[in-house]
Order: sequence, then structure tokens, then C-alpha cells
Amino acid sequence: MTRMTPLLERNEQFARSYTPAALGLPAAQVLIVTCLDHRVDPAIVLGLRLGDAPVIRNAGGRVTPAVIDDIAFLAFLAGQLFGDQLTDDRLFEVAVVHHTQCGTGFAADPGFRHQAAEATGLSETALEASAVADPYITVKADVERLLAPPLLTPKVSVSGHVYDIATGRVTTTLDARYP
Repeated sequence: MTRMTPLLERNEQFARSYTPAALGLPAAQVLIVTCLDHRVDPAIVLGLRLGDAPVIRNAGGRVTPAVIDDIAFLAFLAGQLFGDQLTDDRLFEVAVVHHTQCGTGFAADPGFRHQAAEATGLSETALEASAVADPYITVKADVERLLAPPLLTPKVSVSGHVYDIATGRVTTTLDARYP
């Protein structure tokens, strides 16, 4: 028995009543970028169901070049496949969600960052860029990064939010805007 065994047993329960969905626009028309922290499960925190929204998770929920590439590709794909189904010519909203008490905040400390770089092989610059010491500041920076031309099509809006680990509440810090 491995640590995956109980999860695979839960999957068997899920699969018994599973009905596959056809390829289409996500029901919520929102793409969520958030942290991989186990305390920040967007399905639970935001009440998402299967098929509601794609979710990109990484350390800190930061908007990295890879995240930008994924969003740009998904916007292109959605436009190609479903553009004629849109009533308002808008594809989806990207919701950037950072959170309080993020473990990446430790990377803001130069000593910790240096140790982490030596232990992982990651650059200190990359670790510093991923740090979320103040989610209200970093979520604003990431939203602005996505809105900077020419990264996204004007058919995609971007909003910023902070999830408070202590209260369970998500607060909108930046309303949806278009590039």
C-alpha cells in the first residue's frame, strides 16, 4: 500500500458516477491562476465543479512566462474553437488569486533564498521573483504583468484577488480589466 492507495480508492468512487463532458468553454468562463499550497484548493475555496474553470497552479500563484504562454495558448484555442459562440466577443477572465501566509514568502529573506538556491539549483533571482510576502502587492504586480501589451488578446480580462488563510474569504483587490 502506498500513500496514493486511499486516493485511488476515492477515484474509484468518483468514476462510478462520472459522466465525461464534451470539449467546450468552461462553464464559469474564468481561468484561475493560484498557488499550489494544499490550503488553497480553488475547487473548495471557490465552490468549483468539474468543467467550471481551468486552474493553473504554481508556487505562489505567480504569473511567470510559462503561465503567460499557457493563457495565451488557451485564449487562442478558445477563440478558434468557440469564438463564433460568444455573445459579447469576450473569451474568459483570468483571476489571479494570491493568498496570505504563503510559504514562498520565506524567499524574500536573502539568507533563506541563498540556502534554497543552493539546495534546489534554482537561481536566487527566480526565487526572489516567486516570493509572495505581501499578496496584496504581488497580485497587483501579476495582474499588471498580464495586462501589459502585447501579452493577451483584448478578448481576455484579468482580475486580482487575495485569499485569507485565517478567514477563508477571497477578496477582490482589482476588478476585471481588459488589456
